[in-house]
Amino acid sequence: MMNVEWSVVRPLLPVPGWLWGRGGQPEAYCPGRCWTRCVISLDNGIKWRAIPAGFPPRDRVYALFRRWRDHVLVKEFHDRLRGRVRGKTAREAEPTAGVVDSQSAKADAVVSADSRGFDGGKLINGRKRHVVVDTLGLLLGVMVTSADIGDRAAANAA
Repeated sequence: MMNVEWSVVRPLLPVPGWLWGRGGQPEAYCPGRCWTRCVISLDNGIKWRAIPAGFPPRDRVYALFRRWRDHVLVKEFHDRLRGRVRGKTAREAEPTAGVVDSQSAKADAVVSADSRGFDGGKLINGRKRHVVVDTLGLLLGVMVTSADIGDRAAANAA
């Protein structure tokens, strides 16, 4: 499965400057192995420090992950993979309908008061996670607000 995912992700990565003769050094570790380590960490909820042996060092993998995230490549990876899953179920790559739901969570005392709110329906003082999924249940978006923001207001704000 990792090879299939990597074959989709690889063309999305920018070509390193050293390949174009713009200086810099080649990556010390295979980006495919780093991708596998990122997927294992995110899929299984494993902490970066607890990844099994045989992978590149965690600090190098995490630096590569941050670079991908900062260039909005992680979202692009997700959107492409979602499009492929939808295609296998004979659906259009881009969904035309979505479902919004939310979950209120209590906020600890260290969370600033301006990012918290009171959810009167659930009697919770904290934050709210709003999730948008398509009709297959595939993730389209996530937004965190204060708990007093409703689903409709959060959807309009996004």
